[in-house]
Amino acid sequence: MTTNTNTGSDQVFRNYIGGEWVEGNKGSVANISPADTSDVIGHYAQADKAQTEAAIVAAEQGQIEWAKSGLEQRYSVLMAIGDELIARKDELGEILAREEGKTLAEGIGETYRSGQFFHYYAAEVLRQMGETAESVRPGIEIETRREPVGVVGIITPWNFPTATGAWKIAPALAFGNAVVWKPANQVPASAWALTEIISRQNLPAGTLNLVMGPGAEVGDVMINSRGINALTFTGSLETGRKVAAATAVNLVKCQLEMGSKNALVVLDDADLDNAVECAVNGAFGGTGQKCTASSRLIVTEGIHDRFVEAVVERMKKLVVGHPLKEGVHIGAVADARQMEQNLAYLELAKKEGGKLVYGGEVLNEDTEGYYMQPALFTETTNQMTINREEAFAPIACVIKVKDYDEALATLNDTNFGLTGGICTESLKYASDFKRNAKTGCVMVNLPTAGTDYHVPFGGRKDSSFGPREQGTYAKEFYTVVKTTYIRP
Repeated sequence: MTTNTNTGSDQVFRNYIGGEWVEGNKGSVANISPADTSDVIGHYAQADKAQTEAAIVAAEQGQIEWAKSGLEQRYSVLMAIGDELIARKDELGEILAREEGKTLAEGIGETYRSGQFFHYYAAEVLRQMGETAESVRPGIEIETRREPVGVVGIITPWNFPTATGAWKIAPALAFGNAVVWKPANQVPASAWALTEIISRQNLPAGTLNLVMGPGAEVGDVMINSRGINALTFTGSLETGRKVAAATAVNLVKCQLEMGSKNALVVLDDADLDNAVECAVNGAFGGTGQKCTASSRLIVTEGIHDRFVEAVVERMKKLVVGHPLKEGVHIGAVADARQMEQNLAYLELAKKEGGKLVYGGEVLNEDTEGYYMQPALFTETTNQMTINREEAFAPIACVIKVKDYDEALATLNDTNFGLTGGICTESLKYASDFKRNAKTGCVMVNLPTAGTDYHVPFGGRKDSSFGPREQGTYAKEFYTVVKTTYIRP
């Protein structure tokens, strides 16, 4: 376990606007670790309305120059960012774990993956090619090409503070856009570290702007600005709806990733050991604070009792503790507010008739923080609040069903649709599930949490809105298509 030296605790980390590090007009806020409330990671500048507007103006100016840059320059910039993230994965992963509460291994893994995003889009820079078409009119040539959308507003959540920023910023820069980035106020250190890396690259001033600050002020300016040409947001459904409504007024291109209520179906013929690992890893990895977490476990009656017993035994082996401590599987809950919400959902599940068969206790560790034992409920129905709303907690609920048809119907009976999984040895059921699960991502004999960076990511219904993120599909959001007619 790394000794807490509070390195940088008194330092004020500034916003980055127009190529300059600037103090916040609204002062600064302390970044306190949820795993150790005596661990002050630093103080981070808070922008106001005027500074946010200045960042947007700077981005408009920087984007003009960046769009003129050669492909080799963009490629080199993105590769350099990716190289440094990967080279510093241990250092930056520790900062991430301290401020967000996830384990050190998860923090390092997220940082490494963030570097891979930049490497992937560096390669995409060199794959930007147009198309030609025959005209219906004689003697006319047609060309189509993709051009930068312009200034991209990016609003990211606290649960993946580096990766979410990376998978939005990397394609934005790759396709010639400028960025105004507002990270979640709970996790500014990871955003600042990534910005600092990018600030040292060969980019025109204003190409990337970091505006840390309250969503009610900074975010509000961004979603209502006509200077922003496209806005991508990851966060809650409630806030996502506000973003969609505000951007629609100015006809700003909008991309939203919001809530989820993912389910893992376990059929009678499933490999029990694998099903248990899929359930435990999917439900409790990252302290259950993943939009892809499997909080609903839909289990057919023939395997139900054996599955529940095996999951409980597996949960007993999970170690909850300080994220930097060796051997820990589950770190701290994000903050006091999240812990209160988790406990409220536990009590509500009990009140509605769920049976708590394991966990749910608030734990005391060597450091003062927010620690919760993962919880498993049985005897729940799909109509209970705990199975309708996204708790974002290390809480999983088992729903017993008769057969595959009822399992599929239960999985689809939700307002969300991000990921859905099934554990089965039947090709028939796996194939049917792939076609008929109403989710953006489908997992077969795998946890619902865990996706690759080179393929599209997104959901259906209330989970997502707008073009997909990641992979080659990202160009649908970060570019606009221009069609040119030519008479030679």
